[in-house]
Amino acid sequence: NPLACWAVEQRDGRIFVGEKFKRTAPKPRSGGSGQIPKKIVIVGGGAAGFAAAEMLRREQYQGSIVMISDDHAPPVDRPNLSKDYLAGKAPGDWIPLRGEKFYSKNNIDLRLNVKAVDIDLRSREVVLADEGRIPYHRLLLATGAEPVRLTIPGADQPHVHTLRSFADCKAIIERATTARRAIVLGASFIGLEVAAALRARDIEVHVVAPDKRPMERVLGPQMGDFIRALHEENGVVFHLENTPTSIDGRKVKLSSGGTLAADFVVVGIGVRPRTGLAETAGLVVDHGVVVDAFLETSEPGIFAAGDIARWPDPHSGENIRVEHWVVAERQGQTAALNMLGHREKFAAVPFFWSRHYDVPINYVGHAGQWDEIAVDGDITAKDCLLRFKREGRTLAVASIFRDIESLEAETEMERQMAT
Repeated sequence: NPLACWAVEQRDGRIFVGEKFKRTAPKPRSGGSGQIPKKIVIVGGGAAGFAAAEMLRREQYQGSIVMISDDHAPPVDRPNLSKDYLAGKAPGDWIPLRGEKFYSKNNIDLRLNVKAVDIDLRSREVVLADEGRIPYHRLLLATGAEPVRLTIPGADQPHVHTLRSFADCKAIIERATTARRAIVLGASFIGLEVAAALRARDIEVHVVAPDKRPMERVLGPQMGDFIRALHEENGVVFHLENTPTSIDGRKVKLSSGGTLAADFVVVGIGVRPRTGLAETAGLVVDHGVVVDAFLETSEPGIFAAGDIARWPDPHSGENIRVEHWVVAERQGQTAALNMLGHREKFAAVPFFWSRHYDVPINYVGHAGQWDEIAVDGDITAKDCLLRFKREGRTLAVASIFRDIESLEAETEMERQMAT
């Protein structure tokens, strides 16, 4: 919804808040070309799909919107699942992105527990698992990603969890209410956010990962050492350069030969894009669904956004795929505009944030590879900004409590793309 605004006046060093401004409906954007589609179908109920549906209605689109999702729950604030909600610091009603009335009020046909299995390109219909069909004039694929599953013996036991959906999070919370000890497999952002959330519940946490340092691949060795020390200060025990070989009841055997006991296990070893629908339909897929600068796939009229989309990033000059919530939202919005006939390139600078205890980490840009990390400030003092560079050019910036400088770096990246 548009932000509520009030008249504000500053007098003699004091702030006075006056009358609330009346809301006005946003004006449709100009510049659209081509025929407005009568039927738009969105496959996926995550950040990209929801943002697209919301943007379509904000743009005064009057046609049919059908959003199908194979999840049991309506779109939720997924980043919160591994943060405050899992830690027991946020109520459940914070999690849905919108209440049920939002969809009916905005005439969005949200269909849950519905799985799309194919796309009939000739008839322009989405084929469902129950053999039903949904016609479309424009189609957005926003199927997201799914957790990588363990393939070791015992990984299919009920006390071994992954975290992706609202139901996943509820299952972990239910387990945590009576548990005393947990093992987290993987030292990724999700894995360590889960570790921090479980420590907030006073659960003993052991983290097992093959990495030398947590999150070194994304944030470099200096930040990796800091993150490990931060979690150890809060009671997390690391078993790095190690992997699980089997789960036998409550015991997890490690490649080092040791054994850990736990009441439950959370697996956070990464995700993979859900590109099966696009592949079945014959769209070009290469480490994600390949799209152009306008987020359109190899098939005209079909767009992709979010975790599955691999797009030409104007800042890095590479084709990239990013698994971050804000990126998915922005792509969903851009795809919505382009489905309405606008020709708006997706040029937003990637951004994500992660919180570990009381420490927020912001990351702007995309640096798959770098040859230099320039550190400004003191990482151990939780006051720093790191620039990830390649051949002297800053590709990404990570920061702790340097919000203004992080925004300035994002603005500079946007400026470079515009020139």
